Amino acid sequence: MPERDADAAENPKLIGQRQPKHALAQFSVRIFTGPGHPVDRRLSEGDEVAGFKVIDVPGHSAGHAAFWRESDGLLVLGDVLANMDQLTLLPGLQEPKPYFSPDPAENRRSARKLALLKPNLVLFGHGAPVRDTRKFVEFIEKLLA
Repeated sequence: MPERDADAAENPKLIGQRQPKHALAQFSVRIFTGPGHPVDRRLSEGDEVAGFKVIDVPGHSAGHAAFWRESDGLLVLGDVLANMDQLTLLPGLQEPKPYFSPDPAENRRSARKLALLKPNLVLFGHGAPVRDTRKFVEFIEKLLA
């Protein structure tokens, strides 16, 4: 578990306290948050997990992390971006809705950090994989323009 989110994994009440006070965000926390669990390993940027390097990408949560395998350009970015609209379920690259991210500006900076990697394959928490490096990088560059 990323170091800066480990306390929320152990005490899920913290998740609701850290989310925006938007009704959909709070509803989502009530519906999808389960019980806490002890964290065995607290991850920091640069740590390795199963051949992947941990990358700190805060914004969607304080301790959000992505996982990068340089050998083949595989990026698991979780919820920094999605490849579908989380309300309509329509496909396409999207930022998380601002009411699901405590710090959307920081999340954009994290996305930019990931674009610099120029991954060959991107896996999301929501939506289909992206294999088009240019499409991924250009989407992020437009976010920051």
